[in-house]
Amino acid sequence: MTSPAKTTASHDAPRPDQPADAILSAARTLDTEIAGLASLKAAIGNGLGKGFRDAIATIQESRAKKGRVIVTGVGKSGHIGAKISATLASTGTHAHFVHAAEASHGDLGMIAEEDAVLALSWSGESKEFAQIVAYARRFRVPVIAMTSNRRSALGRAATVVLELPKATEACPHGLAPTTSTLLMLALGDALAVALLEARGFTAQDFKVFHPGGKLGARLQHVRDVMHTGDAVPLAPSGTRMTEAIVMMTGKGFGALGIVDDLGHLVGIITDGDLRRHLGPDLLEKRVDDVMSPGPRTAEPGELAGTVLERLNASAITALFVVEGSRPVGIVHLHDLLRTGVA
Repeated sequence: MTSPAKTTASHDAPRPDQPADAILSAARTLDTEIAGLASLKAAIGNGLGKGFRDAIATIQESRAKKGRVIVTGVGKSGHIGAKISATLASTGTHAHFVHAAEASHGDLGMIAEEDAVLALSWSGESKEFAQIVAYARRFRVPVIAMTSNRRSALGRAATVVLELPKATEACPHGLAPTTSTLLMLALGDALAVALLEARGFTAQDFKVFHPGGKLGARLQHVRDVMHTGDAVPLAPSGTRMTEAIVMMTGKGFGALGIVDDLGHLVGIITDGDLRRHLGPDLLEKRVDDVMSPGPRTAEPGELAGTVLERLNASAITALFVVEGSRPVGIVHLHDLLRTGVA
């Protein structure tokens, strides 16, 4: 009796709901969006540059009056606006997102006279902005329009116009906002970074807004994670290796710092140094004969993330922490792992 034939679908054959070549499709999308970003960069160096400077000045004036940036948009532009608002806030520019459609239902009360409005609309013709624009005019709140058409209703009503270059959407039908929203997002990032740099916003300022997660851990100081006091493996110059090895193994860091008579760190002995000097006379030697001089160090006020990068770059697991040249602690890779830095 003949068995019924089995039909096996090929894993390589595209399904009806998939493009014939997804990789080519992805490449076309990225090429289109890269071209859009290139046009935005060119515009910044040309006509858009003046509007960009004026927008920065407007936001700085608002900040001087204790005002905020009120970011608003609708649809996909609204989603981008919410992200821009979050980026501004996280980098020290007080910002809040107000959905354009909700503004006329009470959310206009979130906009104060000291604020500046950043309104996002690719066409500039979204009817939802009418109430916000009218409210801004009434209370003399400056409006910064991010749009592709300065002659649009929003563009004509704005105090400052950030006119985005005309861009081809990556959507093959030219309908789904793709390149256009990417340009808005990129220009929003450019605003946030320019404001950050103008204000001298530091990594320590950044930490205030990012205390949690891995980012917050990387922004800890070395003094927050280092070992101090008797836990620090140190031996004076001239110590015999018989004693040094006991001290080194007892502390458990795989390293021993060597200090001179004034307490300055002059060298380090690691497991690697012991292997290089391994021989019948090792125990008779002094630490000065085995140590590596001029060890790499860290300072208490450095960021934990910076020290992690130094450990990785040097392929080592521990650094002595010094003030001046005197050791005050030691930080180990395991400490950084435990606190979430790595």
